[in-house]
Amino acid sequence: MHLVSAPVLTPKTSIVPKLETVLFDPSLDQSDRKITRNQKRKHDEINHVEQSLEDMDPTTAALEREHEALTKVKYINKVQIGKYEIDTWYFSPYPDEYGKVPKLWVCEYCLKYMRLEKTFRYHLGQCTWCQPAGREIYRKGSISMWEVDGSDYKVYCQNLCLLAKLFLDHKTLYFDVEPFLFYICCEVDRYGAHIVGYFSKEKVSSEVNNVACILTLPPFQRKGYGKFLIAFSYELSKIEKVAGSPEKPLSDLGKLSYRSYWSWVLLEILRDYNGTLSIRDLSEITSITEADIIYTMQLMNLVKYWKGQHVICVTGKIIEELIRSEHFKRPQITVDPTCIRWTPYKKVPRSKK
Repeated sequence: MHLVSAPVLTPKTSIVPKLETVLFDPSLDQSDRKITRNQKRKHDEINHVEQSLEDMDPTTAALEREHEALTKVKYINKVQIGKYEIDTWYFSPYPDEYGKVPKLWVCEYCLKYMRLEKTFRYHLGQCTWCQPAGREIYRKGSISMWEVDGSDYKVYCQNLCLLAKLFLDHKTLYFDVEPFLFYICCEVDRYGAHIVGYFSKEKVSSEVNNVACILTLPPFQRKGYGKFLIAFSYELSKIEKVAGSPEKPLSDLGKLSYRSYWSWVLLEILRDYNGTLSIRDLSEITSITEADIIYTMQLMNLVKYWKGQHVICVTGKIIEELIRSEHFKRPQITVDPTCIRWTPYKKVPRSKK
């Protein structure tokens, strides 16, 4: 056992320098456990603690109260998209004449929404789309990914956000889509590319977020698409050479999916790696932020408090036990990085007039 200046993992034992803003020593009394507002913010971010209204700034709190008031009543009970009739979960702010009907009809290609089945049937005969807007950036087998710029396809992206809100509680992006890129996952057959789910990300993020919103449509959940979308977002981060994290708060389903993905990725590396790894090394390999790596290690009970420091204990036996446990769930669908055809977004400076 040895002390190092950076968080390190070895096949036997690793020492993490004291992280007083991340974890707290239960042996300290209350007077010693006072933390600053900044420390609490960092702790909450790492541990994915949702803020209460009292902890939010006045503007955010007001928006949250408005969101709660608006979403108390759900009018649309079902949505028909493609061959699937889906029960909705939450309110979505469709325009009045569409937002207060019991069932909405949505074209699975252009995402246009309609109130009446006869209008929907007529549209199907007229619509020339057979795939999402934008450009295809990934194809392997029957799975494809499409990148859609919110500036280039504003109406399509707005329709996508309205559809997604029917299944997401905390989603406030509906109409301001220009600052975002949308990545649409599809199943491809001889009739076209059928939407399965999507994630969005800011073109230029002031934080480290590589996902702003993520959703797998209900008929395709529990089939591996959620983890596929998460993995794809990290593959893009690897190409960008940055570490990323999803925007908070995550839905309950989102939390489970991300925890499972992070655990799988880290355990795969720790099982096969020979030598010494730091938390920073793991972050550079996976593009997962150091905070999310520490959080995941805590969930797997790999963090111990020893002689005033936080120690991550890793042995071959522990790794094998975790791989056999519920923490390790191999994805049903994996991303093949060699099939990605994508370059990072580059902000074009405005020309001076």
